[in-house]
Amino acid sequence: MTLEAERTLHDEDLTGLAELAAQLRVDAIRCSTTAGSGHPTSSLSAADLLAVLVARHLRYDWSYPGNPGNDHLIFSKGHASPLLYAVFRATGAISEQELLETYRQSGSRLQGHPTPVLPWVDVATGSLGQGLPVGVGVALAAQYLDRSPAHVWVLCGDSETAEGSVWEALDKAGHYGLRNLTAIVDVNRFGQRGPTELEWDLDTYRRRVEAFGCRAMVVDGHDLGAIDEAYGQAREATGPTVVLARTVKGKGVPEVENDPAWHGKAFDPELADRAVRALGGPRRIRVAGPKPPPAPRTAPAEHGQPQLPRYERGTKVATRDAYGDALHALGAARPDVVALDGEVSDSTRAERFAAAYPDRFFQMFIAEQQLAAAAVGLAVRGYRPFAATFAAFWSRAYDFIRMAGVSRADIALVGSHAGVEIGPDGPSQMGLEDIAALRAVPGSTVLSPADAVSCAALVAQLPDHPGISYLRTTRGKYPVLYDDGEPFPIGGSRIVRDGGDVALLGTGVTVHLCLAAADELTREGIDARVIDMYSIKPVDRQRLAETVVKTGGRLVVVEDHYPQGGLGSAVLEALADLGEPARVNHLAVRGLPGSGTPTQQLDLAGIGVGAIVSAARALA
Repeated sequence: MTLEAERTLHDEDLTGLAELAAQLRVDAIRCSTTAGSGHPTSSLSAADLLAVLVARHLRYDWSYPGNPGNDHLIFSKGHASPLLYAVFRATGAISEQELLETYRQSGSRLQGHPTPVLPWVDVATGSLGQGLPVGVGVALAAQYLDRSPAHVWVLCGDSETAEGSVWEALDKAGHYGLRNLTAIVDVNRFGQRGPTELEWDLDTYRRRVEAFGCRAMVVDGHDLGAIDEAYGQAREATGPTVVLARTVKGKGVPEVENDPAWHGKAFDPELADRAVRALGGPRRIRVAGPKPPPAPRTAPAEHGQPQLPRYERGTKVATRDAYGDALHALGAARPDVVALDGEVSDSTRAERFAAAYPDRFFQMFIAEQQLAAAAVGLAVRGYRPFAATFAAFWSRAYDFIRMAGVSRADIALVGSHAGVEIGPDGPSQMGLEDIAALRAVPGSTVLSPADAVSCAALVAQLPDHPGISYLRTTRGKYPVLYDDGEPFPIGGSRIVRDGGDVALLGTGVTVHLCLAAADELTREGIDARVIDMYSIKPVDRQRLAETVVKTGGRLVVVEDHYPQGGLGSAVLEALADLGEPARVNHLAVRGLPGSGTPTQQLDLAGIGVGAIVSAARALA
């Protein structure tokens, strides 16, 4: 049987949709029972919502998932993956055999929660409260940059509306008037341990949604005609729409309907057999939903070489200024580069891009979760986003960054005002955990340039660098160490000053402290090598091995960061892997800072020039 999309819904269409919904339920039960785990009841409640969407409203070419005209379907309630994979089977994207034999098995594409290992999945989901924020980023790209008719459909669970990130997303959707965004909330009343906060109080949901500037449509989530009408109106809306669908968890299987005890539990074979038979047994329905309109064939935009800013050696420039200058230069050369801000662009210097390219700049205000999510969403549509805020504030968005790593998103994050170097603002503003956090993300790159030339050179590489890149910048101004045009490959390092008695390894501001310490050590007859470890992940293992040989293994590592997980950890891990014997004195921020001048802060933290000299003297 094949279902074709039509504009007018007839009685026979309702019958076909009911059959499709039954197939989706049956397949969700079969695959989760075979796997012995999964969330069948969470899938059953939303089966009618997906049957109508896929058969009649989701404009998608399943044979060409890269079609820029395709709609986007994001399963924010990623635990309902049995339903999503049942949809993929109904569209012919995957086979019945793959669904039933590989779901949740080792090496399978059909993982417990969806990931982009499947070409029809834009982003990894399952950490609740993230699908809708990412959908906002996708919708921003489609509506404002591509001028595309593509629509973004996000299936949300009612439990995840307790996450503040959902309301950050609706706020930004309302602010930007995203007429191409529809959130479908499966209000089945139960979460993991019992009733949700609002249960079936649809009126409160409606008022909250409307308060954020979005249209709310309350429907019976099992009334196929009502669902169809709501989706049709959402497609023609002038702003973002939220379909609040009252559903029953476990719908279609009376033995488990509306029973919270079945959350996250696969049916045993006997129950599954009874449920499948009650639903009419397996079916072979193929869905031929609506196709996207033909997308114009356009040649890829030409990417020129950015004319990077030039700096005179010795002049004092903050690396945050170099970031702003380099981002502005990238904007001129790369039409795929976009920038996002968390209401601190005057501090991060992203305002320079905003002033020159306002159409490619998106303000997320003080909503760091949405800031990270929007960057991921923009990357889904092929853009190369740069998102910047204070280094300390990225911690609010850490789970979004972690999930971006699972999604294998290509985004650049920038953290300014890092470390105690920022001075009197105090510890609430000091990024002292950021290197550790970003190093832990799979596939990430962590960079901390010491001067303006190296910073600009690194920024220029990020649009073509895969994965999550993190660039740490300084608030204060420091001397330019290098000549314009010198290379700074990711994964490299630079010998700023050579010597054989001891090596001083710094990153960012501490490179300048190491140079000052080296001058003092010279007066004492100690020949110190100073290395700019601007690439913390990947770290320059070859340089480290060479330096151990050159200095007899005497290393002082200095970082404006807590000792756990930063540069010192990267160096020690690399040396351990290499099997190189070394005596390492690790200077890092080991206490809780307060307020003071930058120099006072660095000295009190034990990473100032005097502390470096003492540490090197003890080794040499």
